Amino acid sequence: MSHLFSADFKFRTWRRLWIALAEAEKELGLPITDEQLAAMKRYADDINYEEAEKRESEIRHDVMSHIYAFGLQAPAAKGIIHLGATSAYVTDNTDIIQLAEGLRLLRRRLINVVARLRDFSERWRATPTLAFTHFQPAQLTTVGKRATLWLHDLLLDLQEIDFRESTLALLGVKGATGTQASFLNLFGGDEARVEELERRVCQKMGFLRSYPVSGQTYSRKVDAGVVSALGAFAQSASKFGYDMRLLQHLREIEEPFEEEQVGSSAMAYKRNPMRAERLDALARHLIVNTLNPALTAATQWFERTLDDSANRRIAIPEAFLAADALALIYDNIVGGLVVHEDVIAANVRRELPFMATENLMMEGVRRGGDRQVLHERVRVHSQATANMLKGGASHNDLFDRIAGDPLFSIDRTTIDDLARPEAFIGLSLRQTERFIAEDVDPLLDRHRDLIDQTVSEVRV
Repeated sequence: MSHLFSADFKFRTWRRLWIALAEAEKELGLPITDEQLAAMKRYADDINYEEAEKRESEIRHDVMSHIYAFGLQAPAAKGIIHLGATSAYVTDNTDIIQLAEGLRLLRRRLINVVARLRDFSERWRATPTLAFTHFQPAQLTTVGKRATLWLHDLLLDLQEIDFRESTLALLGVKGATGTQASFLNLFGGDEARVEELERRVCQKMGFLRSYPVSGQTYSRKVDAGVVSALGAFAQSASKFGYDMRLLQHLREIEEPFEEEQVGSSAMAYKRNPMRAERLDALARHLIVNTLNPALTAATQWFERTLDDSANRRIAIPEAFLAADALALIYDNIVGGLVVHEDVIAANVRRELPFMATENLMMEGVRRGGDRQVLHERVRVHSQATANMLKGGASHNDLFDRIAGDPLFSIDRTTIDDLARPEAFIGLSLRQTERFIAEDVDPLLDRHRDLIDQTVSEVRV
């Protein structure tokens, strides 16, 4: 991602665009020679930065400085470089190329996270665990089912990324105010050749189309839409990060922790969830950064203003770099998750008696008890047990209390049979298996060539 938004990538793309324009203009009859094209191609990737930077310090215009520097290397082509174009021809078309390449790279990253998370979900699809609402124990789910919630968010993100990438088009060759007047003049008023010029330039740069209308620049709503998609992924990454921090606090699931890793400078025993915390920190930055392109799109004047430029040069690369970092950290965490089954089971045992009371009450009614009486007995026993647990007890004795209450007429063996954790997970197992088979696996099958078995390292 750093390469995509580097000076080298940008300025080499500028030169590719100048070459594509000159080629298309020659093909359509303008007096451009093979010698001129050859001279330009010779230095397509050999950028004389010192000359460009020196010139820019004098004239304060980056595009004109690079046209000048290119002309120094290819003097035969000096007169036809950038012929008929305005600065946005290279800047905006390059921006679109960067957006497209950045989305493709992020898609590859997310596909790998999905592949790893899919395997985790399948492996733990039947393992009962506490489900929470308001971070209070609610019912049971399974470890794998919870992972499908993270997976589903990522699938929604991939849909949005696919949509944004599929709708990108080049600015094309639109001229100073989007009217293509300069190109119409070059071709002596021949509208068909101007339209064909744009089509050929797009084709040479790997795009099927250009935006049908524009000012000097393409609509900044394009940037806002793309960065919004990155921000949507940041939301998903942040949610996963917060869940991981809570799970690590519960000691149920932990992020990777190397043998020599230090958790705290003062408390040597600690295993802080630093990866998940970093995920949340970067996600917050990216979510806030989505406002930049939105405000830029909202404040443009007529066919062009320049207050977008400095902001975009920071906001868009930072958005992609942050999204890339999030994907790499997410991949690293999922690739090394540690599940503590005994802790999960112990937490289930502590809370399950409360969740099973409705079933036990109905069993007591079936055995001849009065529903209202039993309801009151459940309330009394439950509150007594809860108070005991709040007082520091480690064992939930609610089942023992009910088994010892003659009004229920239920022995402890029957209670244990009625209160198996697997009986309280609803359709968690079935939902997980269906989701993987019907939604996740078809996606991974379509992108099998993007999956890398190597888990990403934490480098950010």
